Amino acid sequence: MRNLRTGLLTAIALGTMISVVHGQSAPGGGPGKRSAAATGQQASRPAATERAGQEPNRAPGAPRVTRPPLFLKADWQQSAQAGEHPVAPNSLTDPGLELKLYVPSGEILLTGTAGEENNPVHVWLGLCTSPCAVAVRQKTHFADLTGLARIRWNTKMSGFHQVRPIVKLADGTWLVGDHADGTTRDWLVNEISYADVRWLKLDIARVVTVGNFVENVDLSKVDEIGFADLMPGSGHGPGGWSDVAQIEVYGKPVAR
Repeated sequence: MRNLRTGLLTAIALGTMISVVHGQSAPGGGPGKRSAAATGQQASRPAATERAGQEPNRAPGAPRVTRPPLFLKADWQQSAQAGEHPVAPNSLTDPGLELKLYVPSGEILLTGTAGEENNPVHVWLGLCTSPCAVAVRQKTHFADLTGLARIRWNTKMSGFHQVRPIVKLADGTWLVGDHADGTTRDWLVNEISYADVRWLKLDIARVVTVGNFVENVDLSKVDEIGFADLMPGSGHGPGGWSDVAQIEVYGKPVAR
């Protein structure tokens, strides 16, 4: 009898403990109900933020960061003679753009076929016997290349050649970036964010870098935008040259 009473008392105690535990976690229990309410409040905060049109990681009152629009698109077009020939001002499809060539020695050619993805119309720097550069200038606006501004280009290389972004600021300063693109395997489209670029001054007459890295570069008013190949070309055939097809620049326009 004594063992039976002990067993009954133990069973009653365990049942009481289970009831208490279930009462704490049950949806209708006091503590459980408060926990669910708190969880609901936390879950509703991101939804309320989204409804308000705010970015979850952006502090209240901070300006919204947006991607800039397409500022210019430099597409190349063949002349009536087609084939390979020196690039000319009318090699650009957009009449609102001015073409600028910086060729200390040699020449830049236009070649390729419209609609041919394996050989699109492009400029070829194989006959540059010095470093060369190509830039375009929007006739009515400077470019604001701050924030999320970027350049996108379609390129293909031979040898160790690569192309780098260049800019001419409104005050006449020329800069070339440390970021370089180019692959020998195929035509590839790549993008460069200007905010990620470190800049050296560029002697545009010789297309060579000078001095040390420039700090705190202000890209809010850029006059010319393009690319440079800092190596001379090797001529026709495999060896060393750069091909550059279409170029797109995303930035904010600033009236001249």
